[in-house]
Amino acid sequence: MAVSKIKAVFANDVKDVWNVVTSLENYQWRSDLSKIEVINDKQFIEYTKDGYATTFTITTVEPLERWEFDMENSNIKGHWTGVFSFQNGHTEIEFTEDVTVKKFIMKPFAKSFLRKQQELYVSDLRKALR
Repeated sequence: MAVSKIKAVFANDVKDVWNVVTSLENYQWRSDLSKIEVINDKQFIEYTKDGYATTFTITTVEPLERWEFDMENSNIKGHWTGVFSFQNGHTEIEFTEDVTVKKFIMKPFAKSFLRKQQELYVSDLRKALR
């Protein structure tokens, strides 16, 4: 199991940050994705630029506060938790990924891969909120 957590602060209203992060229609700000396919109100599939698919099942929605989902592809299975808070005109996010690697050969690289993905996500999010 690999766990990676990232925190970031934005000079934006929590509603604006929430809307960007949770939109399954407006994902073009994500530099790592080619598309998102919505299956139903609880499931969606993200496709990387290389066409690699990951299925997400939403497990918790507390508007403007918490968004959680289970995720799975051929390499990993895990859970993602996003916590949003607003204080003094700034929004803080804390995103945690907890994954189990399915392929033994990938285990040593899992945590660093997750961290790299989280840093790219936050960088893209900063650009989208400008």
